[in-house]
Amino acid sequence: MARSLIAFCIAVAAACTVVPTSAAPPGAAAVAAADARAVHDVVAAQLDAFAHDDATRAFSYAAPAIQAMFQTPERFLAMVRSGYPVVYRPTGATFFVPQRLGDDIVQMVQLGDADGATWVATYRLERQGDGAWRIKGCDVQRASGKTV
Repeated sequence: MARSLIAFCIAVAAACTVVPTSAAPPGAAAVAAADARAVHDVVAAQLDAFAHDDATRAFSYAAPAIQAMFQTPERFLAMVRSGYPVVYRPTGATFFVPQRLGDDIVQMVQLGDADGATWVATYRLERQGDGAWRIKGCDVQRASGKTV
């Protein structure tokens, strides 16, 4: 159940690249530069938290509905670790240009896994009352091909 809603967070790549994409969700619109940077930083920070097994910090980037679903940072981290190894420990991450979809922002990230397979994680982030962006869901799909 949580797998289809959340495949949260991508581990940090030493150098995250931002590339344009034509694979934006239908109805998506451009994102202001400040929001694009903020969304990138939230996803990258959560990846860094996973890379350091920092459950509390990783959980802090989840939207309130996700926090309510998992209740504790430890449960959240356990779900990601067991259900989404490519998110928990990617070998690399490439950030695409984010797109606005309604009130949310969609951030796609290409991930590599230990076997050389390529995955695409589609994060959906929502703005909180304090202006911060938080991750409300992530769908991970295996891409065709392998990284070299």
